[in-house]
Amino acid sequence: MLLTLVVLYLLVTIAIGLYAAKRVKNTADFAIAGRHLPLVMIVTTTFATWFGSETVLGIPAKFIENGLKGVVEDPFGAGSCLILVGLFIAGKLYRMTLLTISDYYRERYGRKVEIVCSLIIMVSYLGWVSAQVTALGLVFNVLSGGAISIPVGMVIGVVSILAYTMFGGMWSVALTDFVQMIILVVGLGTIAVFAANLAGGADQVVALAMSKDLFRFWPEPSVKDMLFFFAAAITIMFGSIPQQDVFQRVMSANSHTAATRGPVIGGVCYILFAFVPMFIIASALIIMPEQTASLLQEDPQKILPVLVLEKMPFVMQVLFFGALLSAIKSAASATLLAPSVTFVENIWRQFNPDMDDRQQLKTMRITVLVFSAFVLVYAIASQGTPIYELVSGAYQVTLVGAFIPLVFGLYWSRATTQGAIASIAAGLFAWLVCLATPWGEVFPAQLAGVLAALGGMLAGSLLPQWLADTRTPHQHVAGLD
Repeated sequence: MLLTLVVLYLLVTIAIGLYAAKRVKNTADFAIAGRHLPLVMIVTTTFATWFGSETVLGIPAKFIENGLKGVVEDPFGAGSCLILVGLFIAGKLYRMTLLTISDYYRERYGRKVEIVCSLIIMVSYLGWVSAQVTALGLVFNVLSGGAISIPVGMVIGVVSILAYTMFGGMWSVALTDFVQMIILVVGLGTIAVFAANLAGGADQVVALAMSKDLFRFWPEPSVKDMLFFFAAAITIMFGSIPQQDVFQRVMSANSHTAATRGPVIGGVCYILFAFVPMFIIASALIIMPEQTASLLQEDPQKILPVLVLEKMPFVMQVLFFGALLSAIKSAASATLLAPSVTFVENIWRQFNPDMDDRQQLKTMRITVLVFSAFVLVYAIASQGTPIYELVSGAYQVTLVGAFIPLVFGLYWSRATTQGAIASIAAGLFAWLVCLATPWGEVFPAQLAGVLAALGGMLAGSLLPQWLADTRTPHQHVAGLD
């Protein structure tokens, strides 16, 4: 019965998405909803996109194992990213007539930087979307009592998302996000209240969490621990800023106010509401202590589903899995759309400059389909990797490769194309070296990458100018000759 209701819910969301698809008349409608979304929908779509499988399953698992210091990347870093975008990035980008974030790199630095940054951004989405697909497979596996294998569950989930994202683009994503956020907040909020009652009151849950030191946020006061803590914090906080899904929400706004305030409100709401799943999993330590201890050893991501299925009535099960699917589908649909739009606009068009708007729209839809197939294969191959790790690892490449050129391009007038190229090359090189060698165990790879990227930007931009300024008058004349 529960599985049947879940399938019905999937069909309803598909219907809503296809209804929204009627608004899509051109590529601007498909990519950024024609810049028609009001503030409330910018808030809901930023919140819903961030609130994915890692928030419901991954974050609680990390919290119960390591406390708040174990979830600095997400939700604290992820929510802070949206706040920073709203305060410092959205306003500047909204004033520009752009379809993708990579369009900015072209306008500021040229074609080469545009293509490289586009590839970096597209690759980063594999881990994020794979985390959502993995969670979909897990949900169908749990609901069917193992009758549906995780890979088959992944296929079912991807098809259900693809059914409307491929046709409706950002319009379908935004409208389904709006509905799914309501289900998400109501569902998880109700589950939290019921879990608190089962545990003997919210005060008992908080007291247990305090006794286990789960609210400890700061790491040990050692250089190594502080470095890795800081690196974890900036991975999604800065690495998500040069991302197409964030940019699409900014550019979809119908006003400058909505573009700047929407991400800030969405980010604050995300950080606050992410505590709800953490509270629920802490209550499981009281409600079913033996099972929780066993699942911590086996797979902590299953604690919440098992708690709901075994200790709560049918209505609560419906609410939980409705909320969980809402979280997963909203994140997955957005992150299937973003790299597909980037590929067509910033790479494919390089080889097809005469493509008209109708052909471009058709190509975007085909690309969504192809990218979905790649993600599905990658997710199946990555089985066993924790959802939280898939998400946090996805943003290291954009942190070291695309963040510095974006921020310096917006705020430093002396940033040059040579500086951007040097920044990308140095950041990726340092990051890969640390990942491939024991150095990464001593110094965090993503921090090494972003520091190298910073050095590359400064050296690449300033050194040629300094050399030109220090040339003698005779050299200047010779150079002109």
